[in-house]
Amino acid sequence: MLNSTVHNSEISTSYFNTDFAKAEKVIKEVIFSFKERANKPGQFLNWVGLPEVQLARIDEIYDLAENFKQQTNAQYLSVFGIGGSKHTVEHMLGISGLNINKDKILFFSDVDSVSLNRYLYKLDNDITKSNFLIASKSGSTFETKDGFLKVKHLLTEAYKNKGYGEKEAEDATSKHFIAVTDKNPAGSELRRISDSENWLGKLYIHDDVGGRFSALDDHSLFTLAYAGMDKNDMKQMLESAKNISETALIPDIKINDSYAQAAFWVLARLDGIKTSVHQYMGSMFEDTVNWHSQMQNESVKDTLKQIAKVPDAMHHSAEAHFNPANKYAFALTSPVDKGVSRENARGYIGALAKSYSNAGPFFNESVQTAKLGLTPAAAGAMTQSRAFSTVYQEMIEKAITGTPLPSVLDSVLQPHVEVYKKNLKPQAGEPDVVTAGKFS
Repeated sequence: MLNSTVHNSEISTSYFNTDFAKAEKVIKEVIFSFKERANKPGQFLNWVGLPEVQLARIDEIYDLAENFKQQTNAQYLSVFGIGGSKHTVEHMLGISGLNINKDKILFFSDVDSVSLNRYLYKLDNDITKSNFLIASKSGSTFETKDGFLKVKHLLTEAYKNKGYGEKEAEDATSKHFIAVTDKNPAGSELRRISDSENWLGKLYIHDDVGGRFSALDDHSLFTLAYAGMDKNDMKQMLESAKNISETALIPDIKINDSYAQAAFWVLARLDGIKTSVHQYMGSMFEDTVNWHSQMQNESVKDTLKQIAKVPDAMHHSAEAHFNPANKYAFALTSPVDKGVSRENARGYIGALAKSYSNAGPFFNESVQTAKLGLTPAAAGAMTQSRAFSTVYQEMIEKAITGTPLPSVLDSVLQPHVEVYKKNLKPQAGEPDVVTAGKFS
């Protein structure tokens, strides 16, 4: 398979300078193994069936979002979470054309004083202007817990300054929070808090859905609903993601673009290409870059891939990318432009494609657009496909090289994160390194 194109209704990917023969030989083996693991406890692949699960919950999520708005009449929803609890939401908002003016959804994930001051500045130093979605599977993630406890304290003090008594202030504060966490109170400190303080509703981080694979989980869908996504658009998005969950399990590389994209990166690596580049064209992808970088670092565990937005990135990277002395594999995700800039955009994309395809292995992924972002179907398809291709990279490489797969795939685990988490905790007999919610 060389210089060919893989289509579905919302995404079309054209490949250049890549011989897929080695990857095609192992496609049945890889997909059989993936099917054996998908949606099984302890495999961390439950994101495969998540679109179908979420289709049944759309009404519940929209009702909850509306009730949350009415409960306080707050101007903003602030999402408190790190990693997948943040980047997936930012990505989905961006490609869906929502919150462009940052007038509905805010994010906070930092631990320093200046960042807290800047966040409060956005609220005109009136913490009651925001509701808060607190996203953490265990509820004990330091960065999220620290921010949550700080704003909880600030909210209570703000209501007391308005003349509320202690109990009234605490009750008013509780109305500003909703938790997205483990369903089981025994497994989540945050769930225990939300239950004891009567926070509104039940939102979940589903079991065996890792953060970077959670773009269609509750924290994301609830935020999209809160930001104004039409309910029918969400249905289209989830239906399209569900279709990818079916297409991505077909052992035919001419149909299965998720597999083809994964194979592209694997074959480049096996051919000795150590550095790769994936660029996204357009402002809708500014936050997709962060999410994709997280997928790359935590799953592929390769720090050599460059992920950036063009045309910004072309200014500072083109000299290195198109220097014949450097050997790269390139990918470009570009919008199907239907607006007033379509002729220039298509010409620009064509020039980049010509440059990339003359430099080495290259694919161009074209995605369908609406006025302010991707079509809902394209958003669902691209997002779910990226999850499949991320995991398939490990499986294809091991299959081609004859390396046995581990009992749980390396690409869904992240054991090395524990290095810094361990160092946040005190040694025996030593004072606390950090204390969540502490005001100095």
